[in-house]
Amino acid sequence: MNPKIAEIKDYIMPLRELLLLHPVYKQLRHLNDLNILMEQHVFAVWDFMALLKSLQFGLTSTNAPWMPIGNPKTRRLINEIVLEEESDIDIKGNPSSHYEMYLQAMQQSGANTEQVERFIGRLLSGYSHKELLKFNVERIKEYTLEFVNTTFEIIERKKLHEIASAFTFGREDLIPDMFRSIVSDLDKNFPGKLDAFRYYLDRHIELDEEVHTPLALQMIEQLCGDDENKWLEAKQVAAKCLKARIKLWDGIEGSIKNRKIEEAFL
Repeated sequence: MNPKIAEIKDYIMPLRELLLLHPVYKQLRHLNDLNILMEQHVFAVWDFMALLKSLQFGLTSTNAPWMPIGNPKTRRLINEIVLEEESDIDIKGNPSSHYEMYLQAMQQSGANTEQVERFIGRLLSGYSHKELLKFNVERIKEYTLEFVNTTFEIIERKKLHEIASAFTFGREDLIPDMFRSIVSDLDKNFPGKLDAFRYYLDRHIELDEEVHTPLALQMIEQLCGDDENKWLEAKQVAAKCLKARIKLWDGIEGSIKNRKIEEAFL
């Protein structure tokens, strides 16, 4: 392993451990609990695609006329990841983005998709994400809004090595182990009731662990090269993203607990 990659992994290890052992997983005892998580986490699924497309736009030629931009190896790496994240095969055998697969899972479990679909609908109608997030038009939970804003702050700095770090250490390298925590509890608590969600989780674990993470780590190495400052910024962004995820999980755990308190007084 590249010693700089190892250094980043060592630096963020305490934060990874906090995430992997987060108490929110133990709160997922009922479908309503899981639905609360999904209704917030879906925004993280969506803004993941923003990280991905920002990398593609920065590392490849996306306009006409086409030009041979950047490193061919890096172009291939990011395009391979985009292919599967934007047009993978869903549980029914149809092409689907992972965001759309997540919506299918939400619908099967009974989670409310109206908020995120209205948000995406406004984007499709021409609203800018900056307007929607700044004025919180859809009344997104504050902790979820903070997570998404952190993602777009990194994107808007337009430093590809930072975006790649957020993508790699804040998502791809983290997701397999994090989702294992969710899957292990799903098996016990909701046997056979969440096929679409289980498929989504299993697919992410398979792709991210076996394919995407190794590719993403190669991309980090190529983007940072021998630039010590880029490696430092990549390390700082990796930690920032994990801290943002911890806050998101803290907020979701609080929402689940609050719902249970409210139900106790009904």
